[in-house]
Amino acid sequence: MKIITVKDQVEGGKKAFDLIKNAMGNHEIKTLGLATGSTPKTLYKEMVTSNLDFRNLQSINLDEYVGLPANNSQSYHFFMEEHLFKAKPFKINYIPNGVAENIEAECIRYNKIIDENPVDIQILGIGENAHIGFNEPGSSFGSETREVALTESTIKANSRNFENISDVPTHAISMGIKSIMHAKKIILLAFGEKKAEAVKQTITGPISEDIPSSVLQLHPDVTLIVDQAAASKIDA
Repeated sequence: MKIITVKDQVEGGKKAFDLIKNAMGNHEIKTLGLATGSTPKTLYKEMVTSNLDFRNLQSINLDEYVGLPANNSQSYHFFMEEHLFKAKPFKINYIPNGVAENIEAECIRYNKIIDENPVDIQILGIGENAHIGFNEPGSSFGSETREVALTESTIKANSRNFENISDVPTHAISMGIKSIMHAKKIILLAFGEKKAEAVKQTITGPISEDIPSSVLQLHPDVTLIVDQAAASKIDA
């Protein structure tokens, strides 16, 4: 695992963008795996303000809340439109349908999309409890796309985006850990002191399903981009 320590989230976004830009310049990327939340916002800002054209690329998102339609301002469809796709369209954007009539069938459909469109670079954030995507502690390393119940800590962390904690969805469709690990390259972003323990466990902790991100120790090409606060416990 390659570790890049940066001053702050803005610099982290620039570093991640440079990796994507170089891969595009070398024609090494056809499918880009995308994440949501506050962590990748500075990366998407770099992409939006760049002169790069993404219309030959396709994107696959990690997850979506169950029960939120695409036009809901808290859905990940909406997030991606607002922060990236509206300004920088891709050839095709794949995001799970959180209001599908049959969620199980939607998970099977989405998993097929992932299998048929191998991800060249996967952008990942990390939760305070070391979740990746919505693969919470205890998720099988062999998991594929499925409906997951969100932990109380994840619901609380995500409640900052909702008026009330009771408005936060309790379930999501998430790409599984097995699928994430199939990406050729992974860029893991972590910013802020609250992520410091999860970062430490990701790098030096035991490889355990109780620490979902620890599986990344087994991947052949991971770049971890962290600010100084998130890196503060690495050598502790």
